[in-house]
Amino acid sequence: MRFIVSTSVLLKQLQAISGASSSSTVLPILENFLFEIKDNTLTISATDLQTSMVTSLPIEAKEEGRVAMPSKILIDTLKTLPDQPVAFSVDTKTLAIEISAGDGKYKLSGENADDFPKIPVVESVSTVNITAAILSEAINKTIFAVSNDELRPAMSGVLVQLGEQNITFVATDAHRLVRYRRTDVGAEKATSIILPKKALTLLKSSLPSDETSVAVEYNTTNAFFQFGSIHLICRLVDERYPDYDAVIPQVNPNKLTVDRALFLNTLRRVVIFANKTTHQVRLKINGSELNISAEDLDFSNEAHERLNCQFEGEDMEIGFNAKFLVEMLNNLNCEEVVLEMSTPNRAGLLLPAIKQDNEEILMLVMPVMLNSFN
Repeated sequence: MRFIVSTSVLLKQLQAISGASSSSTVLPILENFLFEIKDNTLTISATDLQTSMVTSLPIEAKEEGRVAMPSKILIDTLKTLPDQPVAFSVDTKTLAIEISAGDGKYKLSGENADDFPKIPVVESVSTVNITAAILSEAINKTIFAVSNDELRPAMSGVLVQLGEQNITFVATDAHRLVRYRRTDVGAEKATSIILPKKALTLLKSSLPSDETSVAVEYNTTNAFFQFGSIHLICRLVDERYPDYDAVIPQVNPNKLTVDRALFLNTLRRVVIFANKTTHQVRLKINGSELNISAEDLDFSNEAHERLNCQFEGEDMEIGFNAKFLVEMLNNLNCEEVVLEMSTPNRAGLLLPAIKQDNEEILMLVMPVMLNSFN
């Protein structure tokens, strides 16, 4: 088995799918890429059993064949080579691989392709088409709020609710929640699936940033994403997602409107002086004045800043974990935000002051109990 390919083209494809491979000590074959040649097309696969990525490219080859190649040594070698044609020769009996590039020859051992796990195939699926830009935006807006708690597997992914008129993405870690809805995309029939965090992270890094159409196919066990020459297949999180609607407070008479960038930068400065465990900041709202303060009693550190704001409601004081607020504000792209609150012990809602066309975003953050400093 012999084929020739450009180093830069091959490296780009390998890097696009390498995140799906696993450094498994139990199954060393997962540290390999599967190379398959058929009809002058090279198909390369990587998997960790939960998430798989497959890419293909045209090549010059006189024969067909399959072999598993070690991923790390292959990528490390290609990274150091200039852009030039590189020839691969594989002895199908001994699985010895020889790579020739310019004046260099490199030898490594392959693995039997039959030992490589089978990549799930598309069967009895429903399909929805969504542009790469919308999918990318939805992932960016929600993935930061996904839980890392292994005891709550349902919350370790993003819930995707496919409706006929809209698609809703939800993520929560019980301290905060993000609901991102698009009203310009719909599915043939309503259903919901939970996509795991790793698959979404891989998608996020490999999706093009344009209007490329991504075909999303899903059945009861897997989701399949296809764009350009790349396929990503992931096993769905087979759990029941908590009833998130029940925790979103419906009546919030206190509404604080403030410049997003000013609020964000103030919080970034003030949190430096907060307790390193709780990251607690106090928001004290009087009329059109927002006072933000923090203190760390152990080190006698404290900070106070004042911002102009618009406020409807009764004067109030409420505490939040500033790290959560900073992350949420960072993931909103609007000039002004509205923080809707009912009481100091109920969740606050963070929303853009002006709604964008075709999208609705709601972020919820739980308050923290205030200690009694002034």
